[in-house]
Amino acid sequence: MTQADFSLSRRSLLGASLAGAALYAGGLRDGLAAPRRGGTLVVGQYPEPPMLTVAFASSGPGNNITPKIFDGLLTYDHALRPQPQLAESWETAEDGLSLTFRLRAGVRWHDGAPFTAEDVRFSLWEVWRKLLARGQTTFAAVRAVEVPDPLTVVLRLSTPAPYILNGLASHLAQILPRHLYEGSDIARNPANLAPIGTGPFRFVRWERGSHLRLERNPDYWDSGKPYLDQVIFRFLPDAAGRAAALESGDVQLVAETGIPGSDLVRLARDPAFTVERRGYNYIAPITFLAFNLDRKPFDDVRVRRAIAHAIDRDFLLRHVWYGYGQVATGPLPQGLSSFYSADVPLYPYDPARARALLDEAGLAPDARGIRLSFTHDSLPYGEQYQRTGEYLRDALARIGIRVELRAQDYASYVRRIYTARDFDTANYLISVGPDPAIGAQRLYWSKGFAPGVAFSNATHYANPEVDRLLEAAQVEVDPVRRRALYAEFQRQAQDDLSQIPLIAIDQVTVASAALRDHSAVAEGPKASFAAAFLGR
Repeated sequence: MTQADFSLSRRSLLGASLAGAALYAGGLRDGLAAPRRGGTLVVGQYPEPPMLTVAFASSGPGNNITPKIFDGLLTYDHALRPQPQLAESWETAEDGLSLTFRLRAGVRWHDGAPFTAEDVRFSLWEVWRKLLARGQTTFAAVRAVEVPDPLTVVLRLSTPAPYILNGLASHLAQILPRHLYEGSDIARNPANLAPIGTGPFRFVRWERGSHLRLERNPDYWDSGKPYLDQVIFRFLPDAAGRAAALESGDVQLVAETGIPGSDLVRLARDPAFTVERRGYNYIAPITFLAFNLDRKPFDDVRVRRAIAHAIDRDFLLRHVWYGYGQVATGPLPQGLSSFYSADVPLYPYDPARARALLDEAGLAPDARGIRLSFTHDSLPYGEQYQRTGEYLRDALARIGIRVELRAQDYASYVRRIYTARDFDTANYLISVGPDPAIGAQRLYWSKGFAPGVAFSNATHYANPEVDRLLEAAQVEVDPVRRRALYAEFQRQAQDDLSQIPLIAIDQVTVASAALRDHSAVAEGPKASFAAAFLGR
């Protein structure tokens, strides 16, 4: 959504939601063939998620699975305009201090219980706002949630927060059934492993290490949908194996660049497959190299800058990501054009400058030429992330830094980085969209340091001026002033360099040409697949 969209009046915003209802009822279809009912979609997935709700833990792999089980309040078209899902309409008060949602009538949870406004109130107030890294910033301005009737939710705001409307997709703000969660230990609730949602597919079985099976919800509120009978997620840890499964027809879809770059180039030329880039501009993904700033010598900005100068990001883009993306220049990607600024400190590839900065920091080489040794944790999310770690090890060796790579499964990686904080450096992928207040702020805001909360401020970066800029931009309604605040934030963040932006990647979905409308909305593979169908 552009900044111009934020200035919509209450009447025009409500009108947009009603117009969107007609669009959503038509399925937001992007294919030409008429939908066909039936069939099983098999998705090649890696890694396996630790749990099957992302309402309180933004689990990357779970983000692709759980929106099939849980609907969100809103979905988004490819222009990033909000469209109705569980909320049929919404309106913002003229003073910007309240946001009212009218919910869809007749929706039921998969166990038959009615979906009501109390489910939304409980999820926002007790779960998203307290336990979700994005939620702590997205809903920071919410001072109260009122439920005047079972189908109306009113958010009372301490300051205007128009970006909230950008952050209500299922994978960002997942509504939990209050009758199953209230009064329980939310993180250990059995429903996290056998979820009850309102979405187009119902949970059937999870065979750990093998596959997850979902079946069509015959009572889905969007009459006639979903078209598919089943969706099966097969957990395939080998990237080449995922490509082979696509070519053999054992799976029909692999998302989020889960195919090796060399295979991706080849499959993109094969008419039996489609390579879809849509569905990722909503999340604006960037790969970062993060430092644990509580460990020496990473508390010295000269060391962080030296490491930045030792990394050839053009090489990374060409040889690890096969050109799918752009070199990242700062904490926001070029694709987030409403907020991106190029006026930031840059750290071009310059090993000589890197060695000079290490000398200045007092890290002279020993008799073996080694200045510094540390352990690096690569995101266990596929070949490209492992190869990024391998490249960093080799590149830093050229300036006298010895790096040991540590491997682990996804759940262990998340615990290590975000709970135990037992790491030196780590590379990871994170969404900084669709608005900086929703995606990027949690990484740089001192109040975003929340051990135990995944995908929060793991570096423990704290700069009062950056806090001021982020908090001012959160509540600024003038688009020109808001953009200026975020431009200054990007400049300051790149000067401090708590983490090094590497590649603003172009994630892609590779699918059988027989599969239609799998990326019919902006969330792409993170959407519900209610409109997806298998053609002939």
